[in-house]
Amino acid sequence: MDFVAITSCPAGVAHTPMAAKALEKAASALGLEAKVEQQGAMGLRNEITEEEAQSSKFLLIGSDQKIEKMDRFKGIPVVRVDINACIKSPKAVIQKVYAAVEARNKK
Repeated sequence: MDFVAITSCPAGVAHTPMAAKALEKAASALGLEAKVEQQGAMGLRNEITEEEAQSSKFLLIGSDQKIEKMDRFKGIPVVRVDINACIKSPKAVIQKVYAAVEARNKK
């Protein structure tokens, strides 16, 4: 798995699934394997397992909300961005984070 992501907004009704879908489409278009979990009023959707988390290069969080079950991601880089950036420019967000993580891993 190239990366995992979590989207969450205060209500978790509109922006959360919109950002998730945008990230999934962008990852696919970039030839990357990703799984996006949604957290909000509807609970957890498409929940990321600990195995999926640990096989990922990084966790991308599209939210300024508190994220549940963060212990799954121990030891992998975590990058938090505004949820609106995930909706408006998902490819750019993924490319920027992916490049930063790759550069960090080369050090």
